[in-house]
Amino acid sequence: MSQFTLKIGPKIKAFRRQRGLQANKLAEQLGISPSYLNLIEGGKRKIDGDLLLKVCDKLNIELSDLTSKSDLNLENNIMEILDDSLFEDLDILGPEVKDLASTNPKIGRALVRLGDILKKKDHELVNKIETLSGKIVDSRKNSFPGETVSDFLQENRNYFPKLEEFANEVFEEVQNNNRTRYIALCEFLRSKYSITVKDIIPEEGKPFTKIFKKNRKELLLSDYNSLETKKLYAAAQIAQEGGEKIIEEYLSNFNFPSEESRKLTKVALLNYCGAAILMPYKLFHTECKKLKYDLELLQNTFSTSFEQVAHRVTCLQDPKLPGIPFHMLRVDIAGNISKRFSLSGIEIPRYGGACPRWNVYSAFKRPGVIQAAVSKMTNGEKYVCIARTVEKGIGRYGLSKSILSIGLGCEAKYAKDFVYTENVDINDKKTEIPVGVSCRTCDRLDCSQRAFPPLHKKFDVDINNRGVSVYVNE
Repeated sequence: MSQFTLKIGPKIKAFRRQRGLQANKLAEQLGISPSYLNLIEGGKRKIDGDLLLKVCDKLNIELSDLTSKSDLNLENNIMEILDDSLFEDLDILGPEVKDLASTNPKIGRALVRLGDILKKKDHELVNKIETLSGKIVDSRKNSFPGETVSDFLQENRNYFPKLEEFANEVFEEVQNNNRTRYIALCEFLRSKYSITVKDIIPEEGKPFTKIFKKNRKELLLSDYNSLETKKLYAAAQIAQEGGEKIIEEYLSNFNFPSEESRKLTKVALLNYCGAAILMPYKLFHTECKKLKYDLELLQNTFSTSFEQVAHRVTCLQDPKLPGIPFHMLRVDIAGNISKRFSLSGIEIPRYGGACPRWNVYSAFKRPGVIQAAVSKMTNGEKYVCIARTVEKGIGRYGLSKSILSIGLGCEAKYAKDFVYTENVDINDKKTEIPVGVSCRTCDRLDCSQRAFPPLHKKFDVDINNRGVSVYVNE
């Protein structure tokens, strides 16, 4: 086996940290010096095949985990940042971005962080101008405020073993017939932490979902919430009371750009742990395998919401008991992406909307119905993608509900284990839907839905010729 590239090292370091293994301990197991391991992890020394196989054995991972790209969205994120008039004269094309992402991922991530700051400052400036002038500035671009949360989850592969252990301990105390009931969670909060849960109808003009009154040890949950949402909030409160130290430990291993992003990530971990209490890992994994990831059946089995189940299936990343590596995104009817995570390999845009051909958008045409599709990316890779709309909140008569679309998918090679492919011929090219990531980063020139010229190609207007789009004249 020939030597692998230097970019393998940082991936080894990431998996080692995820396993909670100290560098000197791994070096001892590998029979090498800690300083040599440090050079490998720092990308300063290549690693030969025999040692690489030994690393995989000690970290309990597959060789493909190291040889496949780990920064699934890095290349696309950089290209999105470069889609700014500030860089227009530099004429940076796709191959150059790809080279940077593969050879210098740390520099790439630094550029993404700078891009986030640029977008944030741009929004702040626009807001100030609008406030002072009283006029709306149309040049503003949509930007997902929780990019850091997605980066944090991506770095940890959306799997937090210590929180899984804590959640399982709680489940063993509250479960009845292998299920978690709302009343049992409320009783656990009362007996273990002296916290009383109260279900109340919000006052007119003062809506809320939950309020925790720490001094009075009261958790107020709105009756506008569904029972499934109340269960998650109650379970997340248990995580806040008993798993605080574990969560802070995970947060301390990540460099947050702001305190706001840190708090938002903490909320995500509380919800992660809460979902793990409702759907404990081993039991949930067993049901997923048995039901072939039938989300609606899983939803009924564990008395949870469709979105909660969709989240949970992306967390099955225990190396000893893995599930299908999924990607997930949530969008609103305007195309804004409010949640994104990918282990499948598909790239999800960091800024703005995704490709309009994705079925996560067409799902709005048939609310509440799961739609399955085989999506073929520009690099030839195929994914099985499903999408379904969900309504947020219960409210009362006369109040409008928000509608969102949840997208979930995996590589086509997992089709046999995914119930939604039973009526789909993966090998039939007629069933494939050619998709991209976003218009600016997609190199398809035969798409009539193209909204922007592609970054990889110089754009010029030919008044005498037009392709399938105004941005394509060949």
